[in-house]
Amino acid sequence: MNKDKSIGASLLIASIFGILIYGWLIYTFPVVVLQITAMVAVVAILGILAWIGWTMATAPAPEPIEATEPPAPSSTQPESQ
Repeated sequence: MNKDKSIGASLLIASIFGILIYGWLIYTFPVVVLQITAMVAVVAILGILAWIGWTMATAPAPEPIEATEPPAPSSTQPESQ
């Protein structure tokens, strides 16, 4: 449990540090940083879509499901007490 907390604290500190650096970069080089951010976002989205497409294109076809007859309804009445 102690290891989980230390990893969580490290992620928190790294995230805050990353936010501060990104904010400083936006303030210092706004156009370049926004262009890079947009490019990374578009590449990530299209990369995920390409991965989904590849998976769908290369996956084997599923086995057909054969229809089975539903069980006949029982003619028993519920017992009353």
